[in-house]
Amino acid sequence: MSRSAEALMKEAMALPDTERASLIDGLLATLDPEKDSDADQAWAMEIERRGAELEQGIVEPVAWEEVRKKALRLVHADPK
Repeated sequence: MSRSAEALMKEAMALPDTERASLIDGLLATLDPEKDSDADQAWAMEIERRGAELEQGIVEPVAWEEVRKKALRLVHADPK
């Protein structure tokens, strides 16, 4: 990573979560200029489906910290 990119990263990491998320969204949008026209509708339907499952008690929510810990364990697990 170049020094200017490192400086930008440091500055970005000081932003509040919501601003960092917006920054990430904006940067990612520049990497895929040919967006699938059906993607937004498909994601909206998926979000509604998952919300309905939560409301109906079909699935139980999992706290972010628990998900994060599990992901870190999986990433750092010994593959032997």
